[in-house]
Amino acid sequence: MNYNYRYRLRPSDALEEQLAWTVDTCRQVYNHFLHRLNRTDDTSAYSEQKLLPSLKEWWNDLKRVHSKVLQKVVQRLYDNLSTLRGRKENGYRVGTLNWKAPGEYRSFTYSQSGFKLKNTSDRTKLWLSKLGEIPLTFHRDLPDDAEIKTVTVKREPTGKWYAILGVETPNNPPKKPENPELCVGIDVGILKYAHDTDGTAVGSLDLSDERERLERAQRDLSRKEHGSANWEEQRRVVAERHAELKNKRRDFLHKLSNYYAREYDLVAVEDLDAKGLVELPGNSRNRAGAAWGTFLRMLEYKCKREGTHFVAVDAKDTTKKCASCGVKTDKPLWVREHSCPACGFEADRDANAAWNILSRGLEDVGVGHSELAPVETALPVDTSVSAKRVVEAGSPTLKERTASAVSE
Repeated sequence: MNYNYRYRLRPSDALEEQLAWTVDTCRQVYNHFLHRLNRTDDTSAYSEQKLLPSLKEWWNDLKRVHSKVLQKVVQRLYDNLSTLRGRKENGYRVGTLNWKAPGEYRSFTYSQSGFKLKNTSDRTKLWLSKLGEIPLTFHRDLPDDAEIKTVTVKREPTGKWYAILGVETPNNPPKKPENPELCVGIDVGILKYAHDTDGTAVGSLDLSDERERLERAQRDLSRKEHGSANWEEQRRVVAERHAELKNKRRDFLHKLSNYYAREYDLVAVEDLDAKGLVELPGNSRNRAGAAWGTFLRMLEYKCKREGTHFVAVDAKDTTKKCASCGVKTDKPLWVREHSCPACGFEADRDANAAWNILSRGLEDVGVGHSELAPVETALPVDTSVSAKRVVEAGSPTLKERTASAVSE
């Protein structure tokens, strides 16, 4: 299997200057081949990569950059072009590839060769060809049988440098159980981030303090003269505030997705169009902040890693349909309880949706229905929250239940 491990680099001032120079040189190479692409028909990544040796004859600075890094720059251009064409074929309105200005190109990649991890005096360093040894914070060991395939060096908007190691392990993921016993359906939302069929309701993450600090920093930035030293200093403060918000959200999503992937044999979720939901009018900020798409992607690859069935089902009518008898009942968003006029089943709105999601997931996998019916497990709707366990995001309870999570 393939994994990515991210580590913080600690370059000296001289090495940081070299890294910045390499990034900018790669940006110029990208723009050079983009210019050729716009002028020349019938080109490919392979044909353009063969031009790199002759390019070095008059562009002497390229001799200071590893050959694999330059090849990956060209490959990156054509990968972007392929993505653009794919979106166009899927009906999206797309433009053209843009010229990369300074600050818009922030990474370069070594593949196959030109890198090595070294342990010198009990300190791990990353050796990169043409650059030298760079200390890094090796906070997590690599698997014993892992082989490093690629190394991507990236500068974040905060000015910090990171190395993303792409590793490959010979072991295949665990085989998924033919008859999963521990199955769960998850309904995601805003008031409660996740409500599952085991009666656990996870509260949404409170990012109000981080957002307030970000907004204050952005107001300060707007008062600075654009391009001045004070503006650049404040721009980094804004970038750090963005990073704080992003890191807190991703930490929460990693722990929650890791818990479900490890504790269950089958996880059923809604196949949400997260981008489309954000574009809907009203409350788009909260929908964007929920990062449902990121959560589902994390959950999917972690289920694959743990040998857990991951099933994304059609989200249509999961809230309207009664989980007990199947009768559909329209209800506005402000109605938080489900009360079926046909069979009398009452439950929390999100709990009812979670049961419908699990039922559809089990049908898709072909293992039948859960042994416990929703009527047997639902709590009365007059309780404060129709859930057996209410877990607040960021609380010690959530941390204990996700103690085995690995932030990736």
